[in-house]
Amino acid sequence: MFHRLAPYYDDLVGSKDYRSESRALESLARRLLRSRGRRWLDVGCGTGRHLSFLRRHFTVTGVDASREMLRVARGRLPGTRLVLGDMRSFRLGSTFDVVSCLFSAIGHLRSERDVAAAFANFARHLAPGGVAIVEPWIDPEEFRAGYVHLLTHRSPSVTVARMASSSRRGRRSTVRYHYLIGRTGHGVEHFEEVALGLLLPRGRLLELLADAGLTARFLSRGLASGRGLLLGLKAPA
Repeated sequence: MFHRLAPYYDDLVGSKDYRSESRALESLARRLLRSRGRRWLDVGCGTGRHLSFLRRHFTVTGVDASREMLRVARGRLPGTRLVLGDMRSFRLGSTFDVVSCLFSAIGHLRSERDVAAAFANFARHLAPGGVAIVEPWIDPEEFRAGYVHLLTHRSPSVTVARMASSSRRGRRSTVRYHYLIGRTGHGVEHFEEVALGLLLPRGRLLELLADAGLTARFLSRGLASGRGLLLGLKAPA
């Protein structure tokens, strides 16, 4: 997802308050951590906006499945370890005090087996006493099929518009994105992307976190998305 959009992604989601979200995440992590380190892994890090704030107090690492998004992140975060990888299967050979997966990136997985594999991988990369913080996809009870959403950005050199429409079949969600990219001197480009996801209730997500060996909790007051946060605590050594 977002491969062709990567150069314009930050402009399009410019209203997202990464600074405040990062402060809230740091505060939450400090309350929950039972480890003594300051190592933070962000899975699905995208262009590195959260990491750019988190690195002020933590040694940060990012993983993402998009080369194009990581290319933008590397320009923002020179010297930071940023790894191309699948959240279900990456191996970094090290552990972290916090593993985060934000902006509902977990929602791009398509089966319970995929979610279970991702959670097990997060737990594998957690140090004893560490915490996983996962922003889930929309709860099945709250998913609005037929919803249409528009985001736009305009600057002197580029205009970007993204219109999204949602549909559902059973536990499967589909969001179709239509993009218009207008650049001065280059005309207008149109392309589409389709995001397929799995709608799992919070209770089942907590069960899968517990199956990964973590003490699972749900925090209803999460970030700006209003989807809450899944928390997975690893037992101290």
